[in-house]
Amino acid sequence: MQLSSDIERELAVDDDDVVRERRSHAWVDIVNLLWSQRRRIAAWALVCLATTPFFIWRNCAYEATVALMPPDNAQSGLAGLLPALSRVPGLAGGGSGLAGLVGDSVGIKSSGALFTKVLQSRTVEDAMVDRFDLQRRLSPAIEDIVRRRLPWAISVVKGRKVDARKALNDKTRVEDDKKSGVVSISVKGRNAELARDMANEYVTQLNRVLSNVMNTAAGREKEFIQKRLREEEALLHKAEKDLSEFSSGSMAFDPTQQLRVTVESAARLQGELITARAELQGLEQIYTAESVRVKSAHARIGELEQELRKINGGQGAVAGARDSFPYPSAKDLPALGVQWADLYRESKIHETIFELLTQQYEVARIQEAKETPTAKVLDAAVLPEKVFPRPWMVMLVGTLTGVIMGCVGILLQDQWQTWDIEDPRKVLLSNMYLGTRDAVNSVWKGVRFWSAVKHS
Repeated sequence: MQLSSDIERELAVDDDDVVRERRSHAWVDIVNLLWSQRRRIAAWALVCLATTPFFIWRNCAYEATVALMPPDNAQSGLAGLLPALSRVPGLAGGGSGLAGLVGDSVGIKSSGALFTKVLQSRTVEDAMVDRFDLQRRLSPAIEDIVRRRLPWAISVVKGRKVDARKALNDKTRVEDDKKSGVVSISVKGRNAELARDMANEYVTQLNRVLSNVMNTAAGREKEFIQKRLREEEALLHKAEKDLSEFSSGSMAFDPTQQLRVTVESAARLQGELITARAELQGLEQIYTAESVRVKSAHARIGELEQELRKINGGQGAVAGARDSFPYPSAKDLPALGVQWADLYRESKIHETIFELLTQQYEVARIQEAKETPTAKVLDAAVLPEKVFPRPWMVMLVGTLTGVIMGCVGILLQDQWQTWDIEDPRKVLLSNMYLGTRDAVNSVWKGVRFWSAVKHS
């Protein structure tokens, strides 16, 4: 018994040594196997390298980045802005998403989170899609040809807005630095100019949305003053129109001045009339009634009396006169002056109110601009010069992927050949392969059969 146990112990030690020696030389066998199949591995590498242009076209793009600083008036402006944004249906996250930001609305952190939410909102995305026509799938020239010749294919030419928004999200990245509050907007695109313009347009759309939904005291005051300004402008136009119509109808432009001028004119004519009558009396004592000088004096007195009656009697004072006096008479001016003064006073009141409201409106606009948080551009997007990832990196990764796939394929093939034909693993994989192939062949035969039936 002792001898058998010693023999078994020695055999076990020999088996362990053999296994250890085999393991030490296993990597040599693997390297030898791969080296013997180096042409095959090189073929895999060349095939993968040949496919890299597609991945370069698909993934390599220019990237333009714009950096935004948080607003200085985050204490006042953002506190009033967050509740307004939570009521806007086009903003991502809705009221529940932005409600959590209200607690942080007095710090730099909230401004970055707020900017991120607004930039990712549907309102901004739709504006970007419309601004750059991201729903277009073909060039304008080809699209015009399709519209003329294939009107039914318009829906294919122009994609859905939801797909355009998804594509925009895929090539846009918004990052918020929690410590500094700086927000970075990066846009990828195959066109360097388009990527730069889209990155800068994000800032424009961000400021537009912030201005539209701003709900501050200055904004409410501006809206109220603007409403009162429109009302007062309408009243001012009406008062001026009433005064103009009254002045045109009565010929009373300034009754106070008109009355003074009328009285002075009547006094002057009265004086000239008295003088003319005195001269007539003197001429009648010297000349007969048929004398030319006496007749001229009578005619002169008649003209002065007629002019005096026009001033005292006003319009139509002289019956049958061709040129009646167009202006109001001295006795009508006081009554007209009262009405004219009322209309003029009302017009001046509305004019004064309109001027005051205009000044207050401008002040409210300036105050609203101060309280509205705007994104200050730290680094504007410039024309990118390099694409990322670099094409040589894609080619290198593609070549390495081909080498790895070739090595793995050779090792799997070698492992497959080492299995016995009755090995359960080999039987299972063989049955799966044969079953899949039969199913594919059956489907292909069915497709060919139905194609033949349709064409027959």
